[in-house]
Amino acid sequence: MASHEFTSARSPRIKGARRLAKRAFRRRERRFLAEGPQAVREALAAPGRVHELFATAEAAQRHPELIEAADARGAAVHRVTLEVMTELAQTVTPQGLLAVCDFVDVPLSGIGPARLVVVLSHVRDPGNAGTVVRTADAAGADAVVFTDASVDPYNGKCVRASAGSLFHLPVVVDVPAADVLGRLRGAGSRVFAADGGGRRDLHEAADAGELDGPVCWVFGNEAWGLPEETVGLTDGAVAVPIYGAAESLNLATAAAVCLYTTARQQRANPAAPATAQRYAAEA
Repeated sequence: MASHEFTSARSPRIKGARRLAKRAFRRRERRFLAEGPQAVREALAAPGRVHELFATAEAAQRHPELIEAADARGAAVHRVTLEVMTELAQTVTPQGLLAVCDFVDVPLSGIGPARLVVVLSHVRDPGNAGTVVRTADAAGADAVVFTDASVDPYNGKCVRASAGSLFHLPVVVDVPAADVLGRLRGAGSRVFAADGGGRRDLHEAADAGELDGPVCWVFGNEAWGLPEETVGLTDGAVAVPIYGAAESLNLATAAAVCLYTTARQQRANPAAPATAQRYAAEA
């Protein structure tokens, strides 16, 4: 348990945590910030991930189980004033809990057998990226891959938008799209580019049984989609049908439709060929 309260943001320990708001420091130390009780709870449930926990007196009283869990797992627990928490936090109204966590990413070879994989290529908005991670987790995806052209998954807004899902499934970062798509196709997955301009229809692909087996979905930039060279690495572009007058769907909504459609098809056809043995052989 915390033995004293930090009252100054100029403390070296507080400064050390604050600098993790910057990507360069996160990469150097391989640590990031998880803010709020939900993120802290999920981080503590992931063995060995929480290095330090900062808590205001009010938050500690409201969530004693999280303080006890951090202490039981050997994480350093620090009491801070609301003013210091405001300096540490990346939100306008901090909830009084903030954890310093070790990176959770795994190498591409570590994602194992996979029936549903999400690849984020040229996705730049951290809120959208975090929401897709949360959706992928809910849909039962096996992994999420952030290519080297995408946002940092440890960006504070991305971590918050994932609502703890960042700690639930394997995440791969900083890999070229060609590497991950080539690996998944070689392991037997169909690889589809989600593109509103695609000639193929998501529901037609589902009806044709193309989503029954292992599938990888590639999602692109919020404004201009995927580069042609990336689409060329896939089995083709597939569009979510628009039945009303809306011009398009945003990235997170389109991802939810694609992933849940695929998850439903795969669960309705459990006998469809899986990549497990082939993928494990290549790992």
